[in-house]
Amino acid sequence: MDPQGNAGSGVGVDKRAVTQSVYDVLLGELSIESVIKNTELSHLHILPSNLDLVGAELELSGAVSRESRLISALTPILSNYDYIIIDCPPSLGLLTLNALNASHGVITPVQCEYYALEGIADLMSTVELVKTSLNPRLQVLGVLLTMYDGRNNLSKQVAEEIRFHFGVQVFQSIVPRNVRLSEAPSHGRPIILYDIKSIGAIKYLEFAQEVMARTPLLLEVPAKEKAYGFAATATQGVGQGIGIAHSVTTASGDDTGEG
Repeated sequence: MDPQGNAGSGVGVDKRAVTQSVYDVLLGELSIESVIKNTELSHLHILPSNLDLVGAELELSGAVSRESRLISALTPILSNYDYIIIDCPPSLGLLTLNALNASHGVITPVQCEYYALEGIADLMSTVELVKTSLNPRLQVLGVLLTMYDGRNNLSKQVAEEIRFHFGVQVFQSIVPRNVRLSEAPSHGRPIILYDIKSIGAIKYLEFAQEVMARTPLLLEVPAKEKAYGFAATATQGVGQGIGIAHSVTTASGDDTGEG
């Protein structure tokens, strides 16, 4: 759901060569099954996006059930996956609204920087609004601290402040600044294929274990749907947000690849 298409390029999809994307699915021009692509990982598929998505908010502004286009598109494939992750833009517009409406929960990666403290408050308010008005099953699965630098007092202060305000919602795993994490997207490979022994890969694997442990405790998914959905949303300063539902959404405020 991010016009920048970084989720796709990070797993080897050339966004400049994408001719069929989530944009076509949202507008009802193509089925989601026809747009999904394989990746190097047999258990990971990608629904690519590109700059065409920039115009989607305008084109859908007067559409019927505009905030439900994504969940309607996902419905036919829910039983095919255990988790669906949706990457979102760093804004709280119609694209992000669709992602939150399609999700069971939200994971919010937060950069350990000052502006994250402001952005995360806005994001949480939006999550509560969506839960009240559109998607009552939506929950916050957790907050992930990213781009952490233990040598930097600001990183430590931000981490302490977020843990103070969000308590047990903050994941124990902390993703540090790591050169290999920054390099992996430029090679079109996820970090577990690029350098699984790097500290960045190790920390993300630890985080994945936490997600798997928390998911069944917080979320109830009907057997016929099967997949947990994650929605990720972010504002300036917030690294990424990931929600849990039948789909998973992530959104990032920067393009470093570390978030």
